Amino acid sequence: MEKKEEVPFEKALKRLETIVDKLEQGDLELEKAIALFEEGNGMAKVCREKLDLAEKKIEKLVKDRDGAPATEPMDDPTGDAPF
Repeated sequence: MEKKEEVPFEKALKRLETIVDKLEQGDLELEKAIALFEEGNGMAKVCREKLDLAEKKIEKLVKDRDGAPATEPMDDPTGDAPF
């Protein structure tokens, strides 16, 4: 079984932006537009997965009951995830 190539976040985001620009122009043939849309969904998934992983790694530094430094997961105060 062939291993899927790992796409860096920045490359996936740049490709997604290019795809969105092309789709917004509106001058593509239907088949090409559908193919780009599907590729864009794939790039969005890559970005979302990488952002989720990064979010899980981020912790905030706090003080415990004794005043000693401790860490805890960073939470989203708004409850709004970007995706």
